[in-house]
Amino acid sequence: MAKLYFKYGAMGSSKTAQALITKYNYEENDMRVWLIKPATDNRDGASVVKSRIGLMAEAEALGPDADLFELFPLRHADVVIVDECQFFTPEQIDQLRRIVDELDVPVLCFGLRSDFQTKLFPGSRRLFELADSIQEIKTICDCGSKATVNARVDGDGYVVTEGAQVVLGGNDCYIAMCHRCWQAAIREHKKVKLHTKG
Repeated sequence: MAKLYFKYGAMGSSKTAQALITKYNYEENDMRVWLIKPATDNRDGASVVKSRIGLMAEAEALGPDADLFELFPLRHADVVIVDECQFFTPEQIDQLRRIVDELDVPVLCFGLRSDFQTKLFPGSRRLFELADSIQEIKTICDCGSKATVNARVDGDGYVVTEGAQVVLGGNDCYIAMCHRCWQAAIREHKKVKLHTKG
């Protein structure tokens, strides 16, 4: 019996890498994968899913008006893998739930739980309400504690606490932190170290 899976973690926890490895595993068993992502995420190109460690694959980018349940039968897939699922609308998460329930097809969603203000993304909130299986993909803060906050950092290296919920970026403007370090960085208004490629 198919299930709806939600695998979430902070920035840098290898969510996309795990999504792509999962895709590979299904395809090794001659199963067809519909790899999708929200059109909001265009950092690596409109139709590419790419992890920080270099894994990448072609994907279908879908806007907020796309009906995932209606599109699925046209894709002739055995499984749906979703990257950056937090950017899909709650209605689209409901459509993924329908794929599981009505078509008996597994759907595996990978994404963030919360934004830079520690507030749930709407898509993630709906997955917490609907998913059959919820798993945290862990990563660590610079202090060694488990990272739970996706801290947004400005060009000067200070933690940002106001602004739009969605601002795309990677290691250049986000850092995974534990809640204690995040609060300390805000309170002390101190610079944090970004993990930029050099």
